Amino acid sequence: MNRRQFVSTTSTAALAVAAGCATSANSHSGIIDTHTHFYDPSRPQGVPWPPPDDAVLSRTILPAEFVELTRPLGVTGTVVVEASSWVEDNQWLLDLADQNPIILGVVGNLKPGEPEFASHLQRFSRHRLFRGIRIGDDRLQAALKPGRAQDDLRRLADLDLTLDLLIPPQHLPQAADLSDQIRNLRVVVDHCANVPVGSPPPNDWVGGLSACHYAPNVFLKVSGLVEGTGQREQKASTDPQAYSSVIDAVWQAFGPERLLFGSNWPVCLHFANYATVLRIVQAYFSQRSPSASRQFFHSNAIRVYRLKSR
Repeated sequence: MNRRQFVSTTSTAALAVAAGCATSANSHSGIIDTHTHFYDPSRPQGVPWPPPDDAVLSRTILPAEFVELTRPLGVTGTVVVEASSWVEDNQWLLDLADQNPIILGVVGNLKPGEPEFASHLQRFSRHRLFRGIRIGDDRLQAALKPGRAQDDLRRLADLDLTLDLLIPPQHLPQAADLSDQIRNLRVVVDHCANVPVGSPPPNDWVGGLSACHYAPNVFLKVSGLVEGTGQREQKASTDPQAYSSVIDAVWQAFGPERLLFGSNWPVCLHFANYATVLRIVQAYFSQRSPSASRQFFHSNAIRVYRLKSR
């Protein structure tokens, strides 16, 4: 299948609105949310993110609140992504995970290409809940060329850890490029590569879907959908139909075995509440097979992040 044929198969079928929050994933083994953030601005040193003037996010966000909010919705575990650029905050998050069984894995924040990367990776990877790292677009650009950053990502791959990418939509093709260069590295694209919702996607994003289709070690989180609307103050559409074209496109590219559920909580709260975020994807997967639903909400997370029972 060439790129033109692939793009032509991407449909815009409507989503059906699911009644309530029940899915086959819930009854089978519980939902694993692969993208949350925990932090505590009240610590003596504070936090580098979120900014103190963010009225929604600048407060203590810890697992107890997440459990109270999501357990009634069928969520039984989460993979937490470290947003702080401070190295020791990786340890803070791992200590938090030790105390809270809802946390099944931690995606850390280390910088490939820096002299201390290898020693930091060796240190944190000894912890059984350390499951990989996330990098932004600047580090991705460095890693696409032979050099220290790429060598560091080879170290990550050799440890059977996962790389999350936070990238703009026009750079989605580069996720496939990186996978081609480091064949044993599992790459997870966060937030549908931050594609806008409600407007035509960039051509590079569409081409990136085609490239990723043929890159079996590239995965994608169906997260960031409500954020993609740009409608803050929780004004993002609650109608699953509004997100159908994006979800259909990533489904066509990645299929049931390479998509994962992520809420991006609490960041999503700027745009919609957690139940809405979950209901949007539940509506879509209620139209798919029970097997696809189990994979998306549970088993893909275990396989991609190599999650271990607690």
